[in-house]
Amino acid sequence: MTPQNWHTATQKYSTHLAAAGRSPGTVRLHMHYLSLLQRTPTTPANPWATTVDDLSAFLSRRDWSPETRKSARSVMRGFFRWAHARGWVDRDPATTLAAVAVPPPRPRPTPEHLVEMLVRRPDRIGLMALLGARAGLRAAEIAQVHRTHYTGGRRSGDLVVLGKGGKTRVVPVESPELATRLWRVEGWAFPNGRGSHLSPGHVTRLISRALPDDWTAHTLRHRMATRAYAGTRDLLAVGEVLGHSRPETTQRYVLLPDDARRAAVAAAG
Repeated sequence: MTPQNWHTATQKYSTHLAAAGRSPGTVRLHMHYLSLLQRTPTTPANPWATTVDDLSAFLSRRDWSPETRKSARSVMRGFFRWAHARGWVDRDPATTLAAVAVPPPRPRPTPEHLVEMLVRRPDRIGLMALLGARAGLRAAEIAQVHRTHYTGGRRSGDLVVLGKGGKTRVVPVESPELATRLWRVEGWAFPNGRGSHLSPGHVTRLISRALPDDWTAHTLRHRMATRAYAGTRDLLAVGEVLGHSRPETTQRYVLLPDDARRAAVAAAG
């Protein structure tokens, strides 16, 4: 039976995404954008009456960055492609949505004095900062750290990271400060008081509030990538640690050291 309202349609789509093995974070992201679309005054009450003009108006919000707009467009295309495959919409209105141009982002490593300020903290924010700046974890990965994921001692070890898209990777822990903090963890590193862990959004907010200006948990990852590349000149190894599938992605995290550019010019004669 064809669902005739947004609530039923999005619930079915959420079940579809979960059955396809999409991570809880991915499902939440899709539901977030679909909920925003549903609440837009110009969006029809029947989702299958939505036109490409409705979607274009939704994506033209001026308060969105190009990255946000691109992410929302991807969700729209996935949702209506799914509905069209089930025969619930005759024509997929998202197929002709204009592509979103996203300028290449510049690496923004958190300054060292701010990193040191955070990692010295004995509270949970200090451990979060160590995981971001010294191990390169995303906020969602930091949130899910559990004592059973760490094997090692007080000086070094290995951390199993629950990454994007349900993928796992092993990150070597070479920072004694981080190793000691992980070794002392019991259960979830960041419990929420209800038997589970903090949400990624909560971790993001805690770190952002602890940093001045617009430095974030993500810029801590940029710091890790930049320092790791400066010490190894091995982009593939840095990408492995960060959980990237393509070196092009890792490049966007690495701020090249001055000596790399000087060496390149010197080598040219």
